[in-house]
Amino acid sequence: MSQVPNVYDAEPIPDAALVSVRQLLQSGDLFRYTSDNSPVALLEAEFARALGAKYALAVSSCSAALFLSLKALGLPRDAKVLIPAFTFGAVPSSIVHADCVPVLCECSDNYRIDLDDFAKKLPEVDAVIISHMRGHTSDMDAIMALSDAADTPVIEDAAHSLGTTWGGKNIGTIGKIGCFSFQSYKLLNAGEGGIMITDDADLIARAVIMSGAYEHNWKKHPVLQAAFAKWQNKLPLYNQRLNVLSAAVIRPQLDELPRRIKQGRRNHDHVAAQLNQSPWLQVPAKLPPEERAPDSIQFNLIDMSADETARFVAAAKAAGVSVQVFGQSADNARAFWNWQFLTDVPDLPQTRAMLMRACDVRLPARLTLAECDVIAEIILNAVTQVMDSAGEKAAQVASNA
Repeated sequence: MSQVPNVYDAEPIPDAALVSVRQLLQSGDLFRYTSDNSPVALLEAEFARALGAKYALAVSSCSAALFLSLKALGLPRDAKVLIPAFTFGAVPSSIVHADCVPVLCECSDNYRIDLDDFAKKLPEVDAVIISHMRGHTSDMDAIMALSDAADTPVIEDAAHSLGTTWGGKNIGTIGKIGCFSFQSYKLLNAGEGGIMITDDADLIARAVIMSGAYEHNWKKHPVLQAAFAKWQNKLPLYNQRLNVLSAAVIRPQLDELPRRIKQGRRNHDHVAAQLNQSPWLQVPAKLPPEERAPDSIQFNLIDMSADETARFVAAAKAAGVSVQVFGQSADNARAFWNWQFLTDVPDLPQTRAMLMRACDVRLPARLTLAECDVIAEIILNAVTQVMDSAGEKAAQVASNA
């Protein structure tokens, strides 16, 4: 077998970013509002244009973007916000930070929102955050139809979905607000950072001011000035700006995005086809309107006990591939029962059962198909080794009975 690829290193930062960072360091101009054309302002314009949105605001993280989105909506204290139970712990955390209350919705075996549970809980909430978790898009047509009928605003948590489209529309442009991540494992890597997009001038004006555009720094944002003037001195400042060095690192990567999307999709589908040949593994299919941009792969374990699951994970790890089973860790931030900062964690048996058999493996876009084959082979060998052994043991027990 070929050498196991390193799936944790990010792609190299383009040389153009190094040039820009060096210029910034030499100038000492590191505050985003010193210049009318700071790297942050340029990134916002370029990102909005690439996604097809009117406005963008770059901030310190995707969590900050979600928080500012909720605050910009003007939700009252203790407003209820519906989220999928399968998401990252930062999502309910952003709701708590915004003085709101998370309401968790069941998810199905394909990792997407259970629409029956969504429709049941929608009347009791004031807003919705749809997490396209690990890049899996829930049925946005159904979600938007239900939410629009209820006059409930939808925020898209697209941290894992930059480059994914639904019915030809970019994820993040379907709801009222879209929030993205620049964390180091995302398609655009600044180590940390995030950005929000919207077509609503009044909403982005509120978010800009709260992000830290104090006094008249908001004048350096290309939004209707009347919207800014309306909120001057009326909103608290949370100071969640993106720094110019991060923006300088991100901007040259925008040109790399189409390649990363194409290669990520190729790698995912290549490995998925192999894993789906096993009777014990199942990669959920994408929904028909969805074109994904994955940098990891998720699959379900079929008819495997807890002991067999543990032995499979151990066998794969021993061969060099780390398989994370979302629900099998005492502190995994994607398992809702570990969100102990919530005062009331509901019993969600469908999502719990899914998380106990849902596996996650990193599959960066930079990998070659040969490297993807190594990963697939290790996973398949590990599950076959465990399940063949289990079958032999069962047969032995039966023959001795």
